[in-house]
Amino acid sequence: MLVEDSLVVRQLLIHIVGRDPRLEVVAAVGSGEEALATIGQARPDVVSMDIRLPGIDGLETTRRIMAERPTPIVVIADSIEDSSLRISMNALRAGALSVVEKPVATTHAGYDAVAAEICTQLRIMAAVPVIRRRPIGSEWAGRTAVPAPVSAALRVPESASVLALAASTGGPPALARVIGGLPAQYPLPVLVVQHMGPAFMEGFAAWLNGVVGLAVSVAREGERAEPGHVYVAPGDRHLELGGGGHLRITDAAPVGGQRPAATALFRSVARHAGARGIGVLLTGMGEDGATGLLDMRRAGAQTIAEDETTAVVFGMPAAAIRLSAAGTVLPLDRIAAHLARIAEVAP
Repeated sequence: MLVEDSLVVRQLLIHIVGRDPRLEVVAAVGSGEEALATIGQARPDVVSMDIRLPGIDGLETTRRIMAERPTPIVVIADSIEDSSLRISMNALRAGALSVVEKPVATTHAGYDAVAAEICTQLRIMAAVPVIRRRPIGSEWAGRTAVPAPVSAALRVPESASVLALAASTGGPPALARVIGGLPAQYPLPVLVVQHMGPAFMEGFAAWLNGVVGLAVSVAREGERAEPGHVYVAPGDRHLELGGGGHLRITDAAPVGGQRPAATALFRSVARHAGARGIGVLLTGMGEDGATGLLDMRRAGAQTIAEDETTAVVFGMPAAAIRLSAAGTVLPLDRIAAHLARIAEVAP
């Protein structure tokens, strides 16, 4: 189902989706009210959601769909307007699975790439099981953290010096939950890889900066990673930890099809921080980060994977757990407190 108030863009999306034989448009509506009235009858496998809608906006429509008739939602957003980006990020927090760039016109530069990405995201997200939104952690009452089997001889961790976090599908709200739960005086630099279209990375960092207590910025080549600051990998570039605590931004080849890649970040932390590193792999499709997290664990670092009960998509954490790369497996709402304990600060 396509939800888009502009008739021109709606027709363009119908054209884009119609070119993919694996996709079929079951409904195309121009408002949130129409979407809510239509979804029960149309029963789509996935929803393409505009953010700026007359009446009920895309954020509120997303909230209601996820509360009443959970369906995978892909936000189609204008990557230029700051206000649209903020709403888009909040839609992810409300249950949407991913954000892709809105197409402009068939003659616009980059149209083919944008169109292909829209179809790819719709196909992928249609297969993601979603549930009604409920408080994170309710599934874990009375349960304890599950340590992964040890696959290598591990040293007793030294005082931690850097925290590396990575996520993909479902990542923005998960990262906001974890980073937002860290103490205001968190003593480590925080390096973040989030799989997202390059056009959205500046906006994502700005949004994250507004919803967590720590300062957040897009990482720059050569800058020193300072305690209590969050550095987000820029679009289509790898973020790595270099010598002396300085950051490296590279355009090296994608790792496992990803750039930025979680594995590239984790491997660099294993190299330069060793047992003083902390690695966290959150929700995401695919297997990026699993082998890098294993390198970190073998170097003596603390490694954590998100538990299946809270991961929007369990692909990346599951891959790490299968490799015994995760020393600890925790639900999302317990990760921040665990990170605070490791860094020897009260949450």
